[in-house]
Amino acid sequence: MKDIKRLCDLIRETSFSIHSYLRYGHLEKIYENSLAHRLRKKELDIKQQHPIKVHDEDGTLLGDFYADLFVENKLIVEIKACKAIAPEHTAQILGYLRATEIEHGLLINFGAPKFQIRKYILGRDD
Repeated sequence: MKDIKRLCDLIRETSFSIHSYLRYGHLEKIYENSLAHRLRKKELDIKQQHPIKVHDEDGTLLGDFYADLFVENKLIVEIKACKAIAPEHTAQILGYLRATEIEHGLLINFGAPKFQIRKYILGRDD
């Protein structure tokens, strides 16, 4: 699946279906496994807890962060199971995008009564 908009729409629809079925109240890992499972059934390339290297400006390796899901080698999906998306969650996914060559990310919260999803696009000039 090449079009990032269609990919994000598919993940949003799948995530909403999971939230409707499981509701809120489970651990983050349950939602991560469910979303990975359902997206793999749709024949998408899904990597769970995928390490992504973070480098300093001079190229020195600083360490790894682990994307909850890395979809089709072009989209980071960060999953939460909390009352509401907090500023630190937004900072986390933006930090992941800044530290990589990846421009698109989704932040999904399954832990609230109302399903929450936010899309982030970080151009290379940001």
